[in-house]
Amino acid sequence: MLKPFRSLIAVSSLALAVALSPAQAQQAAPVADLVKTVNIPYQQFTLANGLTVIVHEDRKAPIVAVSIWYDVGSKHEPKGKTGYAHLFEHIMFNGSENAQGDYFEYLKKLGATDYNGTTWFDRTNYFQTVPKAGLEGALFLESDRMGHLLNGITQEKLTNQIGVVQNEKRQGDNQPYGLVEYKQIEMLTPPEHPYGHSTIGSMEDLQAASLDDMKKWFTDHYGPNNAILVLAGDINVAEARPLVEKYFGDIAKGPEGRNG
Repeated sequence: MLKPFRSLIAVSSLALAVALSPAQAQQAAPVADLVKTVNIPYQQFTLANGLTVIVHEDRKAPIVAVSIWYDVGSKHEPKGKTGYAHLFEHIMFNGSENAQGDYFEYLKKLGATDYNGTTWFDRTNYFQTVPKAGLEGALFLESDRMGHLLNGITQEKLTNQIGVVQNEKRQGDNQPYGLVEYKQIEMLTPPEHPYGHSTIGSMEDLQAASLDDMKKWFTDHYGPNNAILVLAGDINVAEARPLVEKYFGDIAKGPEGRNG
């Protein structure tokens, strides 16, 4: 799933600037000042394997939002392998070694809501909101696909998801203004720039993706030291730390990582 947040923000900012008179625009508060007014208290800790964990406590409802962000996106794709970050996002929902089958089916049984994943130039993220009683199940699922995915990736799954992503590209390209993003990228960045190609990738590169390519993408980028886990809701650090240690603590570090 692709989320062009930056494009939306840019369009919204332009619309606001046009709507305001010069006098009103001068009176508008600077964005930096507005950001300072946002106060979301949190605590943070890091496991020995480099996984960073952020916890925000909010007891108004017995639910916990589980979100994990990997420091990998389309800017990490070498020439001839465009679309791999997004394609691998799809692979992550097709079962791991100890939770085979459709990831979404497990989440439904946990009573999860608002679950999906997105890919962009700089990152890939996965998220779900679960009842407090389903938190351990969600942590197990996320940890199993972080630490135990390799033997769950098959050629059949890859072939299927290549077709799914190619169809997603066709749908996007054929909707009104569907080709605008390609032109924007072409006009703003040279081809060799990390942002010089679209996150969806090319049909040819997607078709050429191999099982070895996907396994290498996983081992190169999906280590705990290249990820941030966020837990927000009916939980605090004292409750979160032992659960995170239990499910993520034995996962080995990967070769890359902003945190280690």
